[in-house]
Amino acid sequence: MLATEEAVEQMWGVTLDRLYDSEEGRRILSCIQCGTCAGTCPHGEHMQYPPRRIITMLKAGLIEEVFASDSLVMCVNCYACQSKCPRNIRLTEILLPLVKEQTIVRLPQMPPELQKAVENSYRYGNSQGESARKRALWTKTATVPIRILADDPRPVDALWFVESDLAFHPRGQDVARATARVFDALGADFAILGNEERTAGDCGRLSWEPGLSEALIDYTMSILKKYEFRRIVVSDPHAFDAFKYRYPMFGFDETVESTVSYVHRDLEKIRPRLKKRLEYTVTYHDSCCLGRHNKLFEEPRELLLAIPGIRLVEMVHTRENGLCCGGGGGGMWLDTYYKARGIERLSDRRVREALDTGADVLAIACPYEISRFEDAVKVAGAEGRLRVRDIMELLVESFGDA
Repeated sequence: MLATEEAVEQMWGVTLDRLYDSEEGRRILSCIQCGTCAGTCPHGEHMQYPPRRIITMLKAGLIEEVFASDSLVMCVNCYACQSKCPRNIRLTEILLPLVKEQTIVRLPQMPPELQKAVENSYRYGNSQGESARKRALWTKTATVPIRILADDPRPVDALWFVESDLAFHPRGQDVARATARVFDALGADFAILGNEERTAGDCGRLSWEPGLSEALIDYTMSILKKYEFRRIVVSDPHAFDAFKYRYPMFGFDETVESTVSYVHRDLEKIRPRLKKRLEYTVTYHDSCCLGRHNKLFEEPRELLLAIPGIRLVEMVHTRENGLCCGGGGGGMWLDTYYKARGIERLSDRRVREALDTGADVLAIACPYEISRFEDAVKVAGAEGRLRVRDIMELLVESFGDA
């Protein structure tokens, strides 16, 4: 169930000391201790305190023991526990972020990679630590015109929020250029913030650091007020979640769409451009934010099936049961932390599932997944057998003039 505006207000206004003052907070008391959350959690076997036990400790007044554990470091914000909960408790949206925020301040040391990402986001507005002046450099190698609002502040229909992974990561820039070409093929009136953009946040409430989340939201809101637009289109599902579920707490009331849904809605406009047959067997990885949290399961598949020659096959875990890539909840910067504890990366497990389908291409719709899965393909020794491609890249390849 998607959150209503009223539920969003409740959801992000909840604090641990006033947990039971809200309807959503009181719902936690209805937990029947069935263990579904622990069973469906991709890291449940490694967690001392899965959600079920956290609720038990909370009721018993022993929540400080949970805070003293590093159990919630394992949470990758995949929404699996929340989507399966028979009592519809908003575990990923409310309880787990509240506990994670308290856990981090009690850790003897924040995992170094995660700490660096947080510091970079504070200082530079992106986890990569790149200068803000470089954010729009990728546009210079694009093959279609891309308007930057600071240079041309006329009203625009779609303000495209690119996000940091697409702006700075080399493979992300490939996706950004492909996305721009798809927008151009749609005849879309779009523009970007360019160097004024900073990261929007992760899964509604930025992992671990609520203060950082609020600082980034305040900044982004101040920039958005400078321009006139009808909708924000977001490439990163994590940022899409932030705009949809966290930003309304700060007065944000604009229309927000993911790139996938935006393109899918006008698919017929680009269908005539899809002339080149791509004789690929493709398997699609469901993004946790797009899929489980926002129920965008069929739209990405329909985009893929619009490409002539594509044969779509499914992995064992798909749609609501899809396996997380491990990048959410700060997991992008915790691989070393997990490895030191002998915990297998979820991206490695997912790539094995993709290989088992016999697919040539692992299609994705989230920039986190590019680097995670391409590295996992190398680990599996399957570089010549499986390629990782964003849906936008496949659409452009089918244009035949890439």
